[in-house]
Amino acid sequence: MTAARREKIEEMLRDDPDDIFLRYSLALEMEAAGEWQASLDILESLARGTPAYVPAFQMAAQHLIKQERLTEARAALREGIDAARQQDKSHAAGEMAELLMSLGEAGEG
Repeated sequence: MTAARREKIEEMLRDDPDDIFLRYSLALEMEAAGEWQASLDILESLARGTPAYVPAFQMAAQHLIKQERLTEARAALREGIDAARQQDKSHAAGEMAELLMSLGEAGEG
């Protein structure tokens, strides 16, 4: 990911700060730059939007897994599965269910 790409996304967000896809794209750019918490904050905001942005749950969970925050990752996946089912997004629900199962029931770390 390039700084130019991030700058372009940020510029477009200034014109349309509520654009969900641009906000999601910025979160991905921030994650790539190592800005974990800022990226996670955006993803959590998108996940709690109305309607919830389903891809944000899985991406947040993946961020949390990388940080070995497995309990939080499991919670994000469970919420995401519920949101996906409510929005009839069975493929997304299935992907998150698979990721959740892959984590098992082990404790943190």
